[in-house]
Amino acid sequence: MPLACVRGANINYEVLGDQGPWVALAPGGRRPLGAVKSLAQRIAAAGCRVLIHDRRNCGASDVVIDGKESEYQIWADDLHALLARLKALPAWIGGGSSGCRLSLLFALRHPDAVRGLLLWRITGGRFAAQRLARQYYGQFIAAAQQGGMAAVCETEHFAERIKDRPANRARLLALDPRRFIEVMSNWSAYFMQGADLPVIGAGENELKSITVPACIIPGNDNTHKRPVGENLQRLMPNSELHILYPEHVDADMVPPEEWNRKEDVMASIFLDFMKHAVPVVAAR
Repeated sequence: MPLACVRGANINYEVLGDQGPWVALAPGGRRPLGAVKSLAQRIAAAGCRVLIHDRRNCGASDVVIDGKESEYQIWADDLHALLARLKALPAWIGGGSSGCRLSLLFALRHPDAVRGLLLWRITGGRFAAQRLARQYYGQFIAAAQQGGMAAVCETEHFAERIKDRPANRARLLALDPRRFIEVMSNWSAYFMQGADLPVIGAGENELKSITVPACIIPGNDNTHKRPVGENLQRLMPNSELHILYPEHVDADMVPPEEWNRKEDVMASIFLDFMKHAVPVVAAR
């Protein structure tokens, strides 16, 4: 798969399909592009060009622990730059869980670059914010405090990043642990600021300002509660709601493998939506 140097980071990506409208899909968590590839293949087979990529600090892309903005704002700007390089704008932007947060921020930061949004497993609420802030940032802050950057390299997530891209080890070891902790703490604080917002990463007025078509499939667990997705649909003026799992599961998170079983249905929902949705020019 090709690499593109985007805003100072080498980003691993793949394009599926060779004609039709452009779609960019991002997986949840910090999972690599392979986690959304099967869904992307289904959409590409219907006549779309689908970009999937490893976000910085994920998969086989560079680890870059830096920046004053939230990690999701950085990811959104990276995706915009990558799509621009591929001459793929405007595009349909979509993702699940953390990929959904990326998509919403993309629409807020680059409204003219979005044809519409494809969103699933929307994240919101204090439980989700606290749980994910620990998972994405807190555990690594603790490792750096206890054993410096060598200890960070030994954590499961960053050990995988080194395995997938060996140069990441040198990049991590070159970091001052104090700077690593500072950046991770800022990213964690951003997460917690979203605990009482409708969704993590965006407030009510921001969501109401997104006028492009949006297809919303709520989640069904304590991290991705169905009411969060339903409320998002009420706030976004040009959106529609599709319930894939009506019953709530009282668990921190339903395994992604459970949702993978519904990829045929999800692909059909998104493809039908893209066919009938009428793009709206974003207000300036």
